[in-house]
Amino acid sequence: MVIKMTEPLKLGVLISGSGSNLQSIIDNIEKDTLKAVIKIVISNNKHALGLERAQKHGLSVAVLQHEHFKTREDFDTELIRILKDYEIDLVVLAGFMRILTPVFLRAFPQKIMNIHPALLPSFRGTHGQKNAYEYGVKFSGCTVHFVNEGVDDGPIIIQSVVPVLQNDTEESLACRILKEEHRIYPRAIQLFAEGRLKITGRKVQVNNAEEIDEIALHNPALAGF
Repeated sequence: MVIKMTEPLKLGVLISGSGSNLQSIIDNIEKDTLKAVIKIVISNNKHALGLERAQKHGLSVAVLQHEHFKTREDFDTELIRILKDYEIDLVVLAGFMRILTPVFLRAFPQKIMNIHPALLPSFRGTHGQKNAYEYGVKFSGCTVHFVNEGVDDGPIIIQSVVPVLQNDTEESLACRILKEEHRIYPRAIQLFAEGRLKITGRKVQVNNAEEIDEIALHNPALAGF
């Protein structure tokens, strides 16, 4: 999959909560570091703070409450209809607390992104960040990936590594990881907009990627070794 956009990438952003990743996307669009336009923000939670963020920036919003639908497929079918009406190029999940059905995934093949607050494939699922902290890992972080039918299982686009400090609490670690989420998610979307992502099996190749191959991270540091 290589898609290069000549016009700004048209995004549909799905949220359920505070929308902090939505805000980072908005900020990067306004700074012109992300060549995209948010066509619609959709939430399954009418009380989501992210809706207020969107409205503050003059964005179109929609509330689609899942409890009003008999099945997940019915909900996803209506979600598809709205996104298709806005001619969306990429669906961005920004804290959307719903598992999407194959009905939705087939409507937007390789055009759905998600961000997860852990280093996939470890610690998948809703409580991945908490689980990583409680497991005692020395490094955690966040992952942007394409969405497939598995839970947090799609091909990985970009990851950020965050050390777990000895005096960290779950909250302090989460705060540092969130800052990295706000950096890498807009970057992943921009790479998509530039047509630089190619999926081959489980791997995402980034054309002309800048890479560093001489650095290893250690926590605790290898002082004296």
